[in-house]
Amino acid sequence: MSAGAFEAATGDGPPAGGGDPEQRSREVRAAFEGLLQIRRTLNRAGGDPRALPAEWERRQPVRAVALALEAAGVAPSAVDADGARTATGYRVRAGERPGTVVVEWLGPPGSGAAHEEEAALGALVPVLDRLGWEALLYRGPRRRRFLEVEAVRPGPGAGSG
Repeated sequence: MSAGAFEAATGDGPPAGGGDPEQRSREVRAAFEGLLQIRRTLNRAGGDPRALPAEWERRQPVRAVALALEAAGVAPSAVDADGARTATGYRVRAGERPGTVVVEWLGPPGSGAAHEEEAALGALVPVLDRLGWEALLYRGPRRRRFLEVEAVRPGPGAGSG
């Protein structure tokens, strides 16, 4: 992350906020409000700006989903400089299909993240649903659970710009 540029925490970087949780909270709130403003401006259907992702989000779903989760107060996972997991939380990465993302629940070895993942990921489904993301829970390799997430498609006449 470059100085001054906000990046939503995907769970694959250092702990979000660099040690100042209040500053990070303000940055997340400002970024999320900016996202809602984009939705109000570009989603021609009007209505609740939380209900349908804007075209910007559809083009950058990892960033958009990570911001949605962080703005909802969900803790991201984190890694140290060597790539070792240091915190338990969500991890958002690109899915296999274009426009999709995968959300996992990861933590350091021995953290119990694998035992928490079904409940933790299940709790993320309504958070994402309220913001216009469809999230389906799957069981993958090594019986680990994950969410596959994609933007809800606009209805007829409700396109976004």
